[in-house]
Amino acid sequence: MWLLATIVCAQQNVNYDESKVPLYVLPDVLQCDNGGKIADTGQWERQRRPELMELFASQVYGRTPDTKIDVTYETLAENPDALDGKATAKQVKFTFSNGKKKIEALLLMYIPHKPTGKVPVFVGYNYKGNHSTTCDTTVVYSPVFHLVKEPDHSDWERGNQSSRWSYDKIIDRGYAIATMCYHDIFPDKPELRDHGIVSLFPGYDPEAIAPDEWQAIGAWAWGSSRIVDFLETQEKIDSDKIAIMGHSRQGKAALWAGARDERFRIVISNNSGCGGAALFRREFGETIAVINKNFPHWFCKNFRQYNNREEALPADQHQLIALIAPRKVSVASAEKDLWADPKGEFLSAFHAGPVYRLYGLSAIDSDEMPKLHGFIVRSVTKCS
Repeated sequence: MWLLATIVCAQQNVNYDESKVPLYVLPDVLQCDNGGKIADTGQWERQRRPELMELFASQVYGRTPDTKIDVTYETLAENPDALDGKATAKQVKFTFSNGKKKIEALLLMYIPHKPTGKVPVFVGYNYKGNHSTTCDTTVVYSPVFHLVKEPDHSDWERGNQSSRWSYDKIIDRGYAIATMCYHDIFPDKPELRDHGIVSLFPGYDPEAIAPDEWQAIGAWAWGSSRIVDFLETQEKIDSDKIAIMGHSRQGKAALWAGARDERFRIVISNNSGCGGAALFRREFGETIAVINKNFPHWFCKNFRQYNNREEALPADQHQLIALIAPRKVSVASAEKDLWADPKGEFLSAFHAGPVYRLYGLSAIDSDEMPKLHGFIVRSVTKCS
């Protein structure tokens, strides 16, 4: 209830009027720090892309440590007759360890029996625990469930969010799906940071956070890549066809994960808003100052210097989407979710276009948003 009250209060002081969007100039996605202009994909990959990755790491999401953490997998349960016999369900315990401390996380996975060959897979975090995505009583509760659960709150009951997880439809289409509770990787409460995987890395100090140190979104993105590590060991999974999807804060994490890890061949962001697909410089809906106040544990500390100073940030989110090129990105919005700035999300996809064109792919050719329930498909074929 505290979180809801905080957001409602914050929403009373934000701009939802398109006429009040300030005039802004977006940083050029193809212009290098030295003023040079990128002309081909080789230059992009050697020079401009690393520059942008550095900007987002140092100023927005924090730096992901290079240190490798030991990960072991233990299959807790396997049901070959899941979903009325259409799939095999697996529950796998991940144990992350630095030799002194360990963190456990649970993966729930459904693999279709048909087709018989390797299958594509969707990867995505859930919010309330694997047990919330299904009414199957054999699905195990999250290791941190007792820490994050709100007492007597119905949202945490088994199967409460099953309507959000269309397992049957995904399996019927011949896809697998792998999900994990995001709290297992970094509990979404700043006071529980010690229970997240960030506490396993060298230099971690619960009392002092460096200005460019990674926080929750960086950790969730890192955890998504560890799920891919496991999927690559699964005989039935086509590791060349892995898609990551995320809604809201996990839409933000999905975009950052997609920028960092090229094994995600498709990146799907839904209502990711500020810090996700929406352009910061529009100052529409949730802003940098608001998100840093409400969720100080999501972004690195350096990000706070841009509170009410969006124009000073040397990057913007169209460049984040461009970092995923030439792989596919799906940006979805809700017309009435002005908090997430649907137009700003769309414009990010539009302004990422120059990089996709470098690769000979088509891109969104108009800054006019599609109508409600409409969509634009681009970058699926080479330009003639």
